[in-house]
Amino acid sequence: MSSNRGPRPDPAAAKAVANTALDTPDSTEAKNPFLVALGTRVKALRSRRGMTRRATAHSAGVSERHLANLEYGIGNASILVLQQIADALHCPIAELIGDETTSSPEWLLLRSLLEGRDDTTVREVRLAAARLLGDPSADAPGHRRIALIGLRGAGKTTLGQALAQSLGFPFIELSREIERLAGCVTGEIQALYGQNAYRRYERRALEETLAAHEQSVIATPGGLVTDAGSFNLLLGRCTTVWLKADPEDHMRRVVAQGDMRPMAASREAMQDLKNILDGRSAFYSKATVHFDTSGRTLEEAQQTLLRTLCESLEIPIPASGSASGSTRRRPPNMH
Repeated sequence: MSSNRGPRPDPAAAKAVANTALDTPDSTEAKNPFLVALGTRVKALRSRRGMTRRATAHSAGVSERHLANLEYGIGNASILVLQQIADALHCPIAELIGDETTSSPEWLLLRSLLEGRDDTTVREVRLAAARLLGDPSADAPGHRRIALIGLRGAGKTTLGQALAQSLGFPFIELSREIERLAGCVTGEIQALYGQNAYRRYERRALEETLAAHEQSVIATPGGLVTDAGSFNLLLGRCTTVWLKADPEDHMRRVVAQGDMRPMAASREAMQDLKNILDGRSAFYSKATVHFDTSGRTLEEAQQTLLRTLCESLEIPIPASGSASGSTRRRPPNMH
C-alpha cells in the first residue's frame, strides 16, 4: 500500500546527523527531504514573523541548537515539538508541514476570513465559491431528486422504495449502481482495490445517477458523507433527508438483515456503532430534512415522511395506499 508520508529516515543516518556540529549545516551527510523542506518552512515563517532564532527557541521551550538543526534539515523533531514551534510562531502546524491551504498568501487570507465563522456563514461562502467556479454542487437543490442519507438500519431502502412508489419516481439504491460499475459486490471492491477505488466508483455512480434522472429517490451508502466531493454534489443537486434512529434500533435492524458490517470483528459492536454515528452526525445534519424513524411503525413512518417531504418541496400529497395492518402492531424492520 502506498504512503504519502515521504521517505522514512535511515536510523543510522539519523544517529550520525544527531552528532553533526551546529556550525556545520552544510554537512555532506544525507538529509531527509521531508526534514529539509520542513526546516525551510520553519525558517521562512520565523523570518516572516521577524523573530530571531533565539527568541523563537525561547518561546517554543526548545534549545536554540534543536531549532537550528530543524531549520538546517537535520533535526528529528517530534510532533509535540513541532506544535510548540507552531505556537511560538502563531501559526497552525499545517503551515509548517506544508498543507495546501497554507501554500500561498491568498490561501492564508481565505483561511483567516473563515476562521471562527459559524457553519451557516461558511456554507454560504462555500456555495458562493462553487458558483464562481462553475461547480454543479452550487445548483439549486433538485426538488425532484430526493437523497436519503444515514447509517445502515435507518430505513433508507424500505422507506425509499415506499416513497418512490408514492411519488411515482424511480428508486435507485446507489450501492447497487456501484456494484454494477465495478462488476462485484461492495465488500469485494474494498477488499480487492481499497477504499480509494471504492470512493471513485461511488462518485461515478452518483454522477451517472444524477445525470440520468431529473426526479428520483436515491438511497445512499452510509459512508458517502465522508467523501467531501460526493457529499457536496449530493447536497447541491438533491433534497437530502437524514433518516435518524436510536443506536439500538440501528443495531436491531442490521442484525435482522444478517449483516454486521463493519462491526462483525468487534466485541464492542454497539459502541463501535455509536462511535460511527457520533463521527458522522455532523455531516448527516447538513441534510435539508431530518426524520427520526425510531418509535414509529412502518406505516406511520412512510406516511409522515411522505407528508413532510411534500410540504418541504411544495408539491401535492399523493393518495397513498394503506400498509398492512400488521405493521401497526410492531416496530418497523427498516433497512
